Amino acid sequence: MGEDRRLTAVVELAQGMASAHTPRESWRAAALGACHALAGNFAALSVWERELGRLRVLANVGERAPDEEEFPDGEAYPVHQFPEITEFLHERWAGGGGPNAWVETADGLAGGRAGYCHQRVAALRRRGRGCCVVAPIVLHGRAWGELYVARPAKAPVFDRGDADFATVLASVVAAGIAQSERLEEARRLAFTDALTGLANRRAVDVRLDEAIERHRTEGAVVSLVVCDLNGLKHVNDTQGHEVGDRLLERFGSVLSLCGAMLPGALAARLGGDEFCLLAVGPAVAEVVRIADELCRRAAELELGEGVACGVASTEGPIGPVRSARRLFRLADAAQYRAKAVRAAGPVVAGAEGPDDPVVRLADAPSPAKGERRRFRGRHEQRRP
Repeated sequence: MGEDRRLTAVVELAQGMASAHTPRESWRAAALGACHALAGNFAALSVWERELGRLRVLANVGERAPDEEEFPDGEAYPVHQFPEITEFLHERWAGGGGPNAWVETADGLAGGRAGYCHQRVAALRRRGRGCCVVAPIVLHGRAWGELYVARPAKAPVFDRGDADFATVLASVVAAGIAQSERLEEARRLAFTDALTGLANRRAVDVRLDEAIERHRTEGAVVSLVVCDLNGLKHVNDTQGHEVGDRLLERFGSVLSLCGAMLPGALAARLGGDEFCLLAVGPAVAEVVRIADELCRRAAELELGEGVACGVASTEGPIGPVRSARRLFRLADAAQYRAKAVRAAGPVVAGAEGPDDPVVRLADAPSPAKGERRRFRGRHEQRRP
């Protein structure tokens, strides 16, 4: 490949990673770009998980073998099977060298001095590949993982020039991964409550809009559990805000645990002492059961006075739900009633039949100024 074509390939790889919207898209773009740039027929991107002592495959692209998935869930290899990632590379860097790529063939080592790796050679033979080039990926001065590109049997073997080019590609991939990680962290912070680590109101708004659209188009059951943590003000006033924050964190953990009992549920802190669970799919009876478990566990907390909990579900007798706002108002009204009657368990919107007071309360005109009842709307002010 000429210099101009290689430069074009580098630019295309960088642009592909920059245009990715998710980490998976970024991994795929990195592997595909490297595969194309090195005229390979298969490529993989792997990360070194130090705490688990393994090299985990993130993406496989190109002509995959039957046992190779594009985004494998469990394809990982103990790093002791690939000593170059931990031993050879570390020694080279310690000696002032760079993380250069090397070539291996189905017959053994070629084009580099990483040391013979039986596992790689055996894998090449098993999958009908003739050679591979392996390029370490270095991020923030540490080994992050590796880029692997292979060619089929009888294709030209990678040479030293290809290995040097793979080193360049790995540095481009490292820059793309760093950018992707920064963007992912920014997204995470934008949709995460800083105190509890749960989702925040913005995340709930986005997910609930998507859920209601699924309800309209597919009939998916959407349920919302809204909770108001009782006794937080008293804890803050008598024991200090640091203890109050501990109560919020502790209840957040309980909410997360209960949310895990509902597949795919989103656990969130809406603000102040208000929390919610958003579930898409499970039947309302299951959601109510989990809400009841949540109330029981909250009552057992050392601090606070339990929780007031309201449930609203598109599966309940509450009339058509055409907007996220209405479901929120229903769940909020149910929570308001639970607090008013000091209910030990959840109050469910629509549970009392066609003249259900919760539904009437939620669908009534907005309260007059000064009335305590509050319902959430996307653009309503929330207390801090």
